[in-house]
Amino acid sequence: MNEKLTKEEIMAALNERHSPEKQALLSEGRVAIAGLGGLGSNVAYALARIGVGHLHLIDFDVVDITNLNRQQYFMEHLGMYKTDALKSLLLKINPYLDIQTDCVKVTEENIVDLLGDEPIICEAFDRPEAKAMLVNGVLEHFPEKKLVSATGMAGYGSSNTIRTKRLMKNFYLCGDGVTEPEYGNGLMAPRVAICAAHEANMITRLILGEEEI
Repeated sequence: MNEKLTKEEIMAALNERHSPEKQALLSEGRVAIAGLGGLGSNVAYALARIGVGHLHLIDFDVVDITNLNRQQYFMEHLGMYKTDALKSLLLKINPYLDIQTDCVKVTEENIVDLLGDEPIICEAFDRPEAKAMLVNGVLEHFPEKKLVSATGMAGYGSSNTIRTKRLMKNFYLCGDGVTEPEYGNGLMAPRVAICAAHEANMITRLILGEEEI
């Protein structure tokens, strides 16, 4: 059972679960994920598991011990760039995915070059100022692209307050919109993962042609 599965075997299993018609769309899907922390690493796992064929992973940070409370990394990855660590993990799920990595900080100066090729962009940063920069940059330079962002997921409040909203024609926002990290109510794995699942599910729907909430 340690032998690597063939591409045909993996595709047959995905087709059985999702249908060949839906899986063909997922396999052709192209998504950029900006930020590979609690949101981005969970989004990437979900998309890899359903066979989204082309993932562009963007982050400049390394795995730190404080990341292990909510991010999809292990102790063996401490000190590794998140792009390298996450790519290695996703390829264990499906070694036939097309995964591009950019170990770089997203800025106003490089956002056009970094995000020009993917029709769907996932904003998955921790810091509000970075979120605002990416959202504003995408809306300015790429109004035709689908943008899925998130805000408000800290602590351990009710799961039911995390929602997906369509704010504009191509702009979707996940989270409760208000909950920021604070002492005793920081970013914790369960609620962050719920918000990441909202992002991943909205991205899945967009790939499959479903744009309404």
